[in-house]
Amino acid sequence: MRYDVFVNELGGDGPLVDHVAGRETDRFDAHADHLMLFDDARCEREGDPVIGVYRIIDDAAAEAAGHFYSEDEFDLTPLKSCGRRLLELGRSCLHLDYRGGTAMMHLWSALADIVADRNIEILFGVASFHGVDTARLAAPLAMLHHRHLAPPALRVRARPPNDLKMDLLAAMDVNRVAAMRETPALIKAYLRLGGCVGSGAYVDRAFNTTDVCLILDTAQLKARQHDLYRRNRT
Repeated sequence: MRYDVFVNELGGDGPLVDHVAGRETDRFDAHADHLMLFDDARCEREGDPVIGVYRIIDDAAAEAAGHFYSEDEFDLTPLKSCGRRLLELGRSCLHLDYRGGTAMMHLWSALADIVADRNIEILFGVASFHGVDTARLAAPLAMLHHRHLAPPALRVRARPPNDLKMDLLAAMDVNRVAAMRETPALIKAYLRLGGCVGSGAYVDRAFNTTDVCLILDTAQLKARQHDLYRRNRT
């Protein structure tokens, strides 16, 4: 699933990508928990039931791995020093046939169980724009900076030398509706839940993406959205 999405679809690559076996992996996988969403009907049709995946790394897993995955791209000092329980989300992807439906909500329902069971207070992780053309991404990045920047206490920063300022346009020059159309669905979903972004983007040329760090303080979720996020717990 990850190879199909991140390599075949998005053009990513990396030292541990196995093009012969068709596997996308990295050194954090061995320490992380992996959520997988299955469709038994698809298994009967095509022999593969997996339609969605999510990788999660808590404080203990990050310690075992040496650090959080996001720390390769962002300085997480504000989060790591805030004294609150963290959970890093990453490598989220859905099979093409299941996007735009309820599949992501099923994954989020499982995440809600984990958030509750582990008393998680801050969710965060890298989310990507496809491509590294900064001119094309100027409007959505500027919109995120001007309207959805994390508060100073949680404001992580992209690491040099691959960091990119997000305020490439002045706020008055951003067409918010058009910029939002150019923003990936996963990022928009976190914004609707009350999420925010760190300072600066990270240009990942190996993976052919421009990354932002999303941060979601679970205490700030609006009541209606919180109920939606956790609706399947009962």
